[in-house]
Amino acid sequence: MTKEAYVALVTCFNEDETLNYEATRAQVRRQIAAGNNILAAGTNGDFSALTFDEKVRLTEEVVSEVNGRCKVIVNAGMPATYETKLLAKEFDRIGVDGIAVITPFFIACTQDGLERHYLTIADAVNTPIYLYDIPARTQNHIEPETARKLSAHPNIAGIKDSGGAQETLEAYMQIGNEVEGFDVYSGPDHLVHWALKNGAAGCISGLGNVMPDVLATIVSCFNAGDEAGAAAAQEIYGNFRKDLYGLGFPPAMVKRALWVMDHSVGASRQPALLPDPEQDKLVEALLKKYELIK
Repeated sequence: MTKEAYVALVTCFNEDETLNYEATRAQVRRQIAAGNNILAAGTNGDFSALTFDEKVRLTEEVVSEVNGRCKVIVNAGMPATYETKLLAKEFDRIGVDGIAVITPFFIACTQDGLERHYLTIADAVNTPIYLYDIPARTQNHIEPETARKLSAHPNIAGIKDSGGAQETLEAYMQIGNEVEGFDVYSGPDHLVHWALKNGAAGCISGLGNVMPDVLATIVSCFNAGDEAGAAAAQEIYGNFRKDLYGLGFPPAMVKRALWVMDHSVGASRQPALLPDPEQDKLVEALLKKYELIK
């Protein structure tokens, strides 16, 4: 099975915080050139700061720019099942390759509640649904046993694991090994190569916004049987992750690093991280160290 690399694409903003669709299209082209697929409106895409209509327009713009050149998954997850279903239906209409559904946030859910939530969405659309677990942000966690139950649904195609716990990822991958058509995508940037070796279908990485070619190299080398090449690229990726995230909150630092490389991506909507000249100097030095800018 050929492994796949997805980048959790940033959403670009103008100075007045309106969406910059042209700059976002440019980032799509950059990822396609590197050989990566796209996850839009995810955590790194500031999805929680976007309106319903903006998410629909963003998806239309991304799908239009891609024009079949790579795969596109879009996150529809919201706190309420009702709005999540409405968004998923819009993405289904537009025509994406998959719909990721982050666990509800703010609303505390039981495992039975999560099961009902996902089954409702999966029943409402024809596009394959991917569970999306990131408990540090949503405070709701998809237990492996719940994922196993949901894997039986014909329209639930897999899970994106962004929990960061290797034990949970292993449990999800065990389900993937046993259930045909249930693919596991690793979210933590430091586990890309490890996950590929242990049965993941691929990865969905935020850091790939800054290092698209290195991410693509990890996966392409693995697919070619070049373990040494994959390991070497992973070492670079992991070291950069450690250095960059040592400077601040991970999703925000990805956007700031990309902003230092290309101001057209804009800052994130408030109350996200504001530009900090002193911090940006450290980011710039780090980018130069890794030869991402001159």
